[in-house]
Amino acid sequence: MDITLYINLFYAFFKIGLFGFGGGYGMISLIQYEVCDHFTWMTTKEFADILAISQMTPGPISINTATYVGYTTGGVSGAVVSTFALCLPSLLMMWFVLRFLFKNKENNYVKWLFSGLKPAVVGLIFSAAVLMMNGENFIDWLSVIICAASFALLYFWKANPILLILASGAVGIVYYGYF
Repeated sequence: MDITLYINLFYAFFKIGLFGFGGGYGMISLIQYEVCDHFTWMTTKEFADILAISQMTPGPISINTATYVGYTTGGVSGAVVSTFALCLPSLLMMWFVLRFLFKNKENNYVKWLFSGLKPAVVGLIFSAAVLMMNGENFIDWLSVIICAASFALLYFWKANPILLILASGAVGIVYYGYF
């Protein structure tokens, strides 16, 4: 049992939980940096696979990703440490919010704070999308078509995301011969 690994898992995911405004999708670029670039626990391709699995499994994507990364690097204990570390800042912040911000919600500084956070959240989500647009995720023309069709069906026609995931998986199984 390497305690350094668990300390690093806790540190990385606590930091992500602390600075990952905007929910799970806003955290993806932060998680990818820590996991692939900073600590090099896995490759970008492995991370893309984890991200795909995390999106398909029930629950928040950031927690699913943290749990899977922790499990991959440190077993069940690593999964527990990573998940707890990711959630701890939110729990602490919610306690702070309930104690302070609701008492001061009409304060101009509080209003300005939240006005400034909104564009940062959009930027983090956009960054996550751009980071995932690489040769490991778009391997041929079919993957580009699936991406464009999924975007169009979701954005313009408000298609059911679950059906899109199932249909995309079925197309992949048939086209790539995994059936």
